[in-house]
Amino acid sequence: MKLSIVIPAYNEYKTLPEILKRVRNTPFDKEIIIVDDCSVDGTRNLLKEFEKDSDIRVIYHKKNMGKGAALRTGFHEATGDIVIIQDADLEYDPADYNKLIEPIMKNDADIVYGSRFLGGPHRVLYFWHYVANKMLTFLSNIMTNLNLTDMETCYKVFRREIIQNIKLTSNRFGIEPEITQKIARLDVRVYEVPISYHGRTYDEGKKIGLKDAISAIYHIIKFKFFR
Repeated sequence: MKLSIVIPAYNEYKTLPEILKRVRNTPFDKEIIIVDDCSVDGTRNLLKEFEKDSDIRVIYHKKNMGKGAALRTGFHEATGDIVIIQDADLEYDPADYNKLIEPIMKNDADIVYGSRFLGGPHRVLYFWHYVANKMLTFLSNIMTNLNLTDMETCYKVFRREIIQNIKLTSNRFGIEPEITQKIARLDVRVYEVPISYHGRTYDEGKKIGLKDAISAIYHIIKFKFFR
């Protein structure tokens, strides 16, 4: 099976070369789709160096629209059998791809979430981020009747035809609860697998904060009751 690795990128000049190296080193037939969401830190100039590479496609947004918009662009361009979301920082390790796609390869699953809370190694960081993640997942589970442990995880893996047939509208971090709400309405098999997690601090470039948690609550409720 061919993998489509969709990488939304915004101001990730420092980490993008290393994450691309790690993705390229994974032993799979794959295409790498990078969607630059109008970066202003030199990421765009860096990406021009990869435009000639046959395994990488670079798409540039003309204005900053958010992670959700970048993912929609990447999903539309995907041609592989399996689509994997990969953040452009170094928090998630492509070495986990094998365990992420295994349930699909065995025909046990159609969608796989990589959970940071199922026992994989992880960097010890912010307690209140952990609490917020658990609360958002709990609220999402109430609305979807799923029993996920990590709704907000980056690592979401799909059979391509499924994700390309879901109409997504969120431009920013609301994309995470939106995807989860909409797959819960489908007749699909969802699995979770443990992954490693190497979180970063705000000084190291972490972007998500309190306003994103509040936005996630809004989107969980929105996509449940206002379809």
